[in-house]
Amino acid sequence: ARSMTLIALLRHGPTAWNAEGRLQGRTDIPLSAEAEAALARLALPAAFHGWRALPSPLRRCRQTAAALGLAAEIEPALIEMDWGAYEGRRLAELRAADADGFAAAEARGLDFQPPGGESPRQVQARLVPLLARLAGGDPVVAVTHRGVIRALHAAARGWNMTGKPPDRMASHGALQVFDLDRAGRPTVAALDLPLTPRIPASKEPEG
Repeated sequence: ARSMTLIALLRHGPTAWNAEGRLQGRTDIPLSAEAEAALARLALPAAFHGWRALPSPLRRCRQTAAALGLAAEIEPALIEMDWGAYEGRRLAELRAADADGFAAAEARGLDFQPPGGESPRQVQARLVPLLARLAGGDPVVAVTHRGVIRALHAAARGWNMTGKPPDRMASHGALQVFDLDRAGRPTVAALDLPLTPRIPASKEPEG
């Protein structure tokens, strides 16, 4: 088996709830029509062609994979962090309702856990078996969610998710690439590699 396996994480395209700043979590909101149309004009960079595509089971990820023309195998472990009682709410609302309490909760970093929901540390824990399974195999594009990408990035950087993030990452339309060692432990390979414009079929040279 090869010593390092690459996994590229792509966040789903925008939804109406993203535009409204609402926490989605497990709520199965579809892509907006604009997002689907915009993704259909994009493709993975050439270096990623032919990689296995694993979308989260939520519709916004399956639709993103389909719009990009990826043959996809659903991966349940890539589902978004469960935001519990906070799903459908805006962070600004939650902060306004209980500024001190919410600030204290957010200051817990990896252990921040919405009522009835999941913490980033729990997301990391459920990714461990998946990453171990992928290690030593073919490279993978995972079409997933911001909470999953942040949890994996924090694991790769050894970051407890308090204070300033070690890296800034684009919110949509970019690949976050990690190396997995033989045990499936991640390190950062490359961040923010943008999707590229799709070459229209009519422009391709003939013969």
